[in-house]
Amino acid sequence: MAEVKIQAESRTEFGKGAARRIRRDNKVPAVLYGHGSDPVHISLPGHDTMLALKTANALLLIEVEGGESHLALPKQVQRDPIKGFIEHVDLVIVRRGEKVQVDIAVHLEGEAVSDALVVLEAQSILVEAEATHIPDGVTVSIEGLEIGAQIHASDLTLPTGTTLAIEPDTLVVNVTQQPTAEQLEGDTEAAAEGAEAAPAEEPVAAAAE
Repeated sequence: MAEVKIQAESRTEFGKGAARRIRRDNKVPAVLYGHGSDPVHISLPGHDTMLALKTANALLLIEVEGGESHLALPKQVQRDPIKGFIEHVDLVIVRRGEKVQVDIAVHLEGEAVSDALVVLEAQSILVEAEATHIPDGVTVSIEGLEIGAQIHASDLTLPTGTTLAIEPDTLVVNVTQQPTAEQLEGDTEAAAEGAEAAPAEEPVAAAAE
């Protein structure tokens, strides 16, 4: 995975008011920590950060203005629940050659037999990989799988240097019988009957002030 270089600025103001001012300048408040060092509070350029974090487990080279450079991975990204812009980023410092644990996406390719319903039980899996060689994901072939087939974590073919960090028997893909139209209709009718039978909630009296 290629490193993404981002220029950062040190910050000394904290709190909600300071964070709002940083975001008004199209910047993102962030903190760098790890390897026993004191947290480094910085602000990142908004547009560059947004583009970089579109890639899962993006490897960032943070160059702090007037300070040191740090290789880091995004640990937690807080976004506005309505507008979706990045509010804050926690970055964990890593070193070249260091092994880290990260979640990588599971991608399916191919088609199972007809009348099969393929259920992706694990959208992602936890793996251990070298910090500068984190895979984008793992691809799983479901071509020709029969009903009743299952794929576990131990069945996955991981890139060289990447190992599982979850139980090998974790279920990743489950192939079941596709429900018939009659079964789906029956489930819908049962749900509707259950909703009708549910007792209405009693209104709660307002407490006297």
